[in-house]
Amino acid sequence: MRKNSAQQGIALLLSGLVAGLALIANQAIAQAWPARNVTVIVPLAAGTGMDTLVRLYSERLSQALGKPVIVDNRPGAALMLGVSALSKATPDGYTLGVATAPAMAINPTLYKQVAYDVEKDFVPISLYVKSPFILVINPALGPRTVPELIKYAKENSGKLSFSSTGTGTAQHLAAEFMKQKYGLDMTHVPYKSTPQSVADIMAGHVSMAFAEAGLSLPLIREGKLRALAVSSLTRLPSLPDVPTFAEASGSPDFEAVSWHVLLAPAATPADVVGRLQGEMKRILATPEVQQRISGLGLIPYDAPSTAAINQYMRAEREKWSALVKSLGLVGSQ
Repeated sequence: MRKNSAQQGIALLLSGLVAGLALIANQAIAQAWPARNVTVIVPLAAGTGMDTLVRLYSERLSQALGKPVIVDNRPGAALMLGVSALSKATPDGYTLGVATAPAMAINPTLYKQVAYDVEKDFVPISLYVKSPFILVINPALGPRTVPELIKYAKENSGKLSFSSTGTGTAQHLAAEFMKQKYGLDMTHVPYKSTPQSVADIMAGHVSMAFAEAGLSLPLIREGKLRALAVSSLTRLPSLPDVPTFAEASGSPDFEAVSWHVLLAPAATPADVVGRLQGEMKRILATPEVQQRISGLGLIPYDAPSTAAINQYMRAEREKWSALVKSLGLVGSQ
């Protein structure tokens, strides 16, 4: 018994020593950070709205940290290539990455294989924008408001169609969310690209879509598309006269958006995460960055804490995974 007690004592001592050394190592990393370049992995190609915004705040982050912040574009695998690379990065604060609602809340249910764990592999730094969709229709269709569209769709059950950039995409699920909420029967027409999906609405081949703001805004202004609502809970600054879907429909909980979140690998030192959170909050609050966000058809968003970001992302995963399951799309990609 005494021997076992002695062995247990030594084991506890060694365990405490290891934990102490790990804590000291993490503190040393945090105190020295950043000693070299910081990389931000972007899961979309250069020139996209996400990339433009990341480069804007990375430049200011570089000035604040006193070290270059390099943008590393890794598009592919439905945004999962870049997110997967981040999950495998050393958690030392030198590799960060951006993820979206599809990558974090939809793909884990939609795809057979996802090479990261959304719950365990990351720590959030900043959920800084929401990316709403605009409910657009062909102007010749008739309805001018959301209630009129819902009424029209019910009176013409099975005759209306909606486009998207593919099965299981955020645009597709936004329309399916509306269909389920109001008991509508409409046909989904998937396309390979946003321009193609919108062009066929203008041509009258498809009735409507929840379209990306960046592409549809100029077409709305030219009268080629009619905007009935935006899918966020707040109005789009670039379309102040267009109501939110929640306002227009009388459904206060209706939100169907994507979002951008800056992440670090799990186990990144808390001091480093805290420094980054503070710098991002300051940078994103500047008028220039706010204006740029609005100009890209996005909505500035400031999650108050790490816990609030995790809570929001968890709620999004629950909402979209339930819809993917109800559509029979689990593991379909």
